[in-house]
Amino acid sequence: MGRLVERTVSFEYPADLRAGWHSTMPELACVANAVSLMMPYLEPYVVRAVREALPHLEPELAVEARAYIAQEAQHHTQHRRFNELIAAQVRGVGAVESMLRRTFDRLWRTRSERFHLAYAAAAEAGAYGVARWVERHHAELFRDADPTVASLYLWHLAEEVEHKSVAYDVYDARYSSRRALGGAMLVSIALFVVFTFAGTAVGLAHERRLFHPGSIYRLCRWTLSFVFTELPNMLVSVLPGHHPSDFSDPAWFDLYLVGMERRRAA
Repeated sequence: MGRLVERTVSFEYPADLRAGWHSTMPELACVANAVSLMMPYLEPYVVRAVREALPHLEPELAVEARAYIAQEAQHHTQHRRFNELIAAQVRGVGAVESMLRRTFDRLWRTRSERFHLAYAAAAEAGAYGVARWVERHHAELFRDADPTVASLYLWHLAEEVEHKSVAYDVYDARYSSRRALGGAMLVSIALFVVFTFAGTAVGLAHERRLFHPGSIYRLCRWTLSFVFTELPNMLVSVLPGHHPSDFSDPAWFDLYLVGMERRRAA
């Protein structure tokens, strides 16, 4: 098991940053913003689940889990700062955030420790799938994006690849039920779809592209591409005998983190 790196980062956005921060594909900004809105609610949920399992873990796994918690805490902190900029411009963001808050509060109150850890493992499998898909398309997706916003997402996805196994290992150390893991995966996918759709619709309305043919075409193309290439891998992740290390990591993200650390050290 490789050691995770605890990085402290901060992104300084331009004073005139627009919610539609992609100059040629504003619909991509709308989707990415919708995903970002989830992070201050999803990630504290999975962090809390893993943190409460720490006393029950073997020392080596507990070290990895603490580093995972540190990375995830950085993620939702940085996304919260970014989301504040989006919320100040886009009407309806507050309503989406309110629904997210109530949803994850309710999950925590009404579900068991086993579900919380299974959800964390499932959510990380989904994040890893998004990272694999983005790696194959990053040249197209971020060519005309604001560079600071692009850095936020690429750094986040790179660390998702780096810690892809930790939440799964924590779940596996506490429970072995693949049925519970499969149920959590279905809930995770459903919530991701619902809130991505809601956040994207709010963003598209702001950009006046809710019914724009080009935007609809690209959104459908990206969705189908992800569904056919990564959704099967997410479902495989809950099968008996599977471990996240069975997947080959996209090497591009390792290079991205190396470059990022060199730029910070310069």
